[in-house]
Amino acid sequence: MILLKGKRALVTGGSRGIGRACAIMLAKAGTDVAFNYSQNKEAALEVKSKIEEEKRQCLIFQTDLSKKGQTESMVSQLKKSWERIDILINNAGIWTYGEMGGMDYGIWKETMEINLDGVFLITNSVVPLMKKAHHGCIINISSTAAIRGEAFHSHYAASKGALVSLTKSLAVELASYKIRVNCVAPGWVDTEMCSDVFKDKDFKNKIKESIPLKRIPPPEDIAGPVIFLASDYAKHITGEILNVNGGAVLCG
Repeated sequence: MILLKGKRALVTGGSRGIGRACAIMLAKAGTDVAFNYSQNKEAALEVKSKIEEEKRQCLIFQTDLSKKGQTESMVSQLKKSWERIDILINNAGIWTYGEMGGMDYGIWKETMEINLDGVFLITNSVVPLMKKAHHGCIINISSTAAIRGEAFHSHYAASKGALVSLTKSLAVELASYKIRVNCVAPGWVDTEMCSDVFKDKDFKNKIKESIPLKRIPPPEDIAGPVIFLASDYAKHITGEILNVNGGAVLCG
């Protein structure tokens, strides 16, 4: 078991899916965890309870990360409570359908505001704390769609591709402050975000069969690599894009 005892982490979108798995796994590793959620307070409180079962402190915030004022307010409150943030996991994101030539601009704009602008706003607010501490770890959750593209989801793929470039750029920019910046790029994951398309059992089985390891992973299988990158086992890794897709997309 990787230990991160005494660390303090902020996870965006921590009430469900990959963010939930990361938040709980961080707590099991000894980390105090803060996370935001957008609407489902009941789900957020359930995650908070699981973190506190591990005897770790948990702070939750209902925050729209695409809103500059709300994001800065959340980080300001965290600063007062904790003074530092050791680990930032930029996980919050959405995945919607959009056919080019008929896509409403609002769909494109919403995706960019949440998947990309939100990452910029939270990172821009947290980095000064990490610079002051002269250490930190930032992990962005991208997607294999960033590498291979994704028809009818070009807006999603574009937003996740931008995170890959952002990761590499910040890894070099922040290295002198002992801040490591990495990225985990999952393939298909069995989360709420995919629940609608996975209602089609034939489609879900087709996806499973297309993955060499013949399984669609639970979110915990993505959280594990995230925790590894946050640990000292990865202290010489920065600017890395770690693809976690069961061999479905071979890139690196």
